[in-house]
Amino acid sequence: MKRTPDTIVGIGASTGGPKALKQVLADLPDDFSAAILIVQHMPAGFTRSLAKRLDQAVNIRVKEATHGEIIEHHTAYLAPGDYHMKVENPGGNYTIQLTKEKQIHGQRPSVDVLFESMAYLQDVHKIVVVLTGMGADGAEGLKFLKTYHKDTAVIAESEQTSVVYGMPKAAVETSLVNQSAPVQKIGSMINTLVTMRHR
Repeated sequence: MKRTPDTIVGIGASTGGPKALKQVLADLPDDFSAAILIVQHMPAGFTRSLAKRLDQAVNIRVKEATHGEIIEHHTAYLAPGDYHMKVENPGGNYTIQLTKEKQIHGQRPSVDVLFESMAYLQDVHKIVVVLTGMGADGAEGLKFLKTYHKDTAVIAESEQTSVVYGMPKAAVETSLVNQSAPVQKIGSMINTLVTMRHR
């Protein structure tokens, strides 16, 4: 079985994110054929336990990301608290890079850092999701993605289910969001997009 994903999904979340992530990931099937990279604003020490809780609650594998690891489909990688997470493609494999570069929007990890790194990847489909959260993290990263890859699919959580509608609202205000949806529909939307790309 091919382990290198054809599609990479990037998800950003902050306030209310853990519950929203659980909902989205739980709606993905056992045979989900993309890799997922998640930035959840959280301090160091809390992301590992969140990854373990999510791993036990959903069908796909969820783990805290480690520096230099090669990403695989059917797996969600959660950025460790206090580290930015990037994805790079140095030699055919997509690998995770963790850095201690300066905070963005007062955050490390930052959604913008992840999304911008995804913009530079070639030969892989991209889907990005902005979930509930305070502030505007993710909006600048969307601009990078859409500049380099106009066909990037962008989903924002709707105001009706967001605990805080800051990050999704900032994303929508870029006019680059393809669809806004309640959190209960986002997982199935991601799966539909991945399935369509693989036909």
